[in-house]
Amino acid sequence: MAIPPKPGWSKPSTILFASEIPANEKAFAFALAQAVEFGADLIIFHAYDSLGVAAWADPAIECDEYSAARAVKIRLEPIAQRARNLGIQCRIVVRLGWAADQILNFLRERKVDRVVMGAHSPGPVGKLLVGSVAEAVLRTANVPVCIVGPNVVEGTYRNFVTRKILCDVSKQEGSRVVAHFGAEMACRHNASLILHRVIPPQERAEALGDRTIDQIEAELPSLVPVKFKHKIRVRTKVALGDPTEELLYQGRAQQANLIVLGAQGASHFAAISRAGTVYKVLAYAQCPVITMSPIVLAQCGATEEKPRTSQVNYLAGVF
Repeated sequence: MAIPPKPGWSKPSTILFASEIPANEKAFAFALAQAVEFGADLIIFHAYDSLGVAAWADPAIECDEYSAARAVKIRLEPIAQRARNLGIQCRIVVRLGWAADQILNFLRERKVDRVVMGAHSPGPVGKLLVGSVAEAVLRTANVPVCIVGPNVVEGTYRNFVTRKILCDVSKQEGSRVVAHFGAEMACRHNASLILHRVIPPQERAEALGDRTIDQIEAELPSLVPVKFKHKIRVRTKVALGDPTEELLYQGRAQQANLIVLGAQGASHFAAISRAGTVYKVLAYAQCPVITMSPIVLAQCGATEEKPRTSQVNYLAGVF
């Protein structure tokens, strides 16, 4: 039985910005925009190891745990002050350890509604440098995670206005949860919602049966809860082709400001095609992408389906 997404996921009261040093300006601008729009508190979170701090800290200062944490806070204080200047309650949290572990531990300890973090540029031969930290967090976080990728247009927080949300749906059970979340997000932002489904060519016969693509498109609005249907504009798009290419194309063609994805099937080895789609979209999308991990989907009653043989796509060199 499907359970509605938590209200805080679409209207966050506390946002965690997982920061590197130096901070990813595009990702921070998006976190700032979300905090301003929703009046949310902002936590600037950084996990460090002493070797990493020693690489840029003053060599004359002994790099013990206290000194390292203080050095990190000094580096992050300017962006925290930018948030405070906009009237946002903002604090810096610094922890020693591997970033993914520390972020996930913090999410379990404190009430956070959304994580925002950046992703790096794709490398040679399509290697996706989303990063092991982002990969681990989006796969196992208990709240939605927003990734601001390298192709997102850089700008100030004022540029991140959400007017069109592209929501990727499929026939898996999790898609009803993803569509519900997308519709609720559209309501919060006063945005239009585009429900997008891609049918791989090898699944065409089974997916279509005796129906047409137009008929499948006409069925997609049923994924949106009735309470949202008269509050938002819903459009649908069904296409045959490669899921990643079609989703990225529609993101550009529709000039989407936000993409909502379910991260079903995401594995540590990024070997399943659905995970491959997630990571490729994160690396190449021109707008921020919000993912719902298998844990988040499970909280809403969705069960994960095993991928079909046709969905397996081993991505050489991922992470």
